[in-house]
Amino acid sequence: MAPPTTQAPPPRLNGLALHRRDPQALHRKPKFLLRKPAETVWGYIQDPHIGMPVCDDFEPGSGEDCSSESSSSFQADLSTKQRKMIGPEAIFFHQGAYHSRLKKLVQASFLPSAIKGSVSEIENIVLKLLPTWKNCTINTLQEMKRYAFDVAMISALGNKQDLEMEGIKSLYQCLEKGYNSMPLDLPGTPFRKAMKARKLLNETLRRLIEKRRESGRHGGGLQSHRSHFAAHDTTASVLTWILKYLHDNANLLDAVTREQEGIQRKLFEANRGLTWEDTRRMPLTGRVIQETLRSASILSFTFREAVQDVEFEGYFIPKGWKVLPLFRTIHHSAEFFPQPEKFDPSRFEVPPRPNTYMPFGNGVHACPGSELAKLEILILLHHLTTSCRWQSVGGEDGIQYGPFPVPKRGLPIKVTVRKKKEP
Repeated sequence: MAPPTTQAPPPRLNGLALHRRDPQALHRKPKFLLRKPAETVWGYIQDPHIGMPVCDDFEPGSGEDCSSESSSSFQADLSTKQRKMIGPEAIFFHQGAYHSRLKKLVQASFLPSAIKGSVSEIENIVLKLLPTWKNCTINTLQEMKRYAFDVAMISALGNKQDLEMEGIKSLYQCLEKGYNSMPLDLPGTPFRKAMKARKLLNETLRRLIEKRRESGRHGGGLQSHRSHFAAHDTTASVLTWILKYLHDNANLLDAVTREQEGIQRKLFEANRGLTWEDTRRMPLTGRVIQETLRSASILSFTFREAVQDVEFEGYFIPKGWKVLPLFRTIHHSAEFFPQPEKFDPSRFEVPPRPNTYMPFGNGVHACPGSELAKLEILILLHHLTTSCRWQSVGGEDGIQYGPFPVPKRGLPIKVTVRKKKEP
């Protein structure tokens, strides 16, 4: 990392000193907290005496420096509670050659060659799910979690018995509640229950993996299988936002429907279901997904820890302090995305500038399951837009966090059968 050009020694970040200068600093929105003379914006600075030492980083270039594979100054990290919840064996916490080998093993199960064969299985899940929505009021987020989890189950473990699926789903729900709770390791608390659920979940997955191997069906190890399930919450959140944005942009919904109807006609003529190649011929729908990932920024930030004292962007960051590259702020910068508050998929007709669009994170710890997530979203949207329409129920706008940002109350909608227009 190149040193700053300034000859003056860099200032030392100190949350207590900042708090003494401005008692309201810790309660403000991060981007108003601290500015360098060159107007580079830094955020929430916290001293170890207050809590975990953290500074927020909003610069697109520095986001690359913090999370790129070539950076030797920072490593991936999470809060103490998240470390305990995920477990020390998680791929996220490993570095160097071991991490590279582990990541290759995990990525192998998410390569196009590995997930191409899942298209028909995912489509079958959709075809069974949609009839349960028609002429009903559903909670979009919860239904999308159900869908994403079923896809993860099929993708990771194949066709399992309903009893096994429900058991694993129950453990993950317990884990999710604990992940979003206060880290109180006391009997009866969501955190304690979640820690027990994590142990049982690992044991269950190991047992199922062994059964697969004994039957001659080879698959990934525990890390690979956990990665399939880990992303189902984010995928559900993205799908919920897509339905919200399409609902609010009727002309865009009609355009996506026309694209999908063109594919539907070819399927009818050939008397077949969707294939991997069909999902590669959905450019507008793909841009809708891209713009949703930018606008909603489900992955708002990531943790990085300074592994040594670092002189970074004109500041001194002590070893052990956390740096949070804020992807949301970059995604909503008017410099990189004009009119960032406007939902406009056409902006992705031209590829974005490097290091300005990072919906799945960046560097060696970027989400390995992004292609599977896109695939299951495309398959669902193909069938949903061509057969259904939906109307928001309650009229309550807003955002809630749990922990990912989603429309308020999980976006309740009334789903109806689409009346196709006469040719």
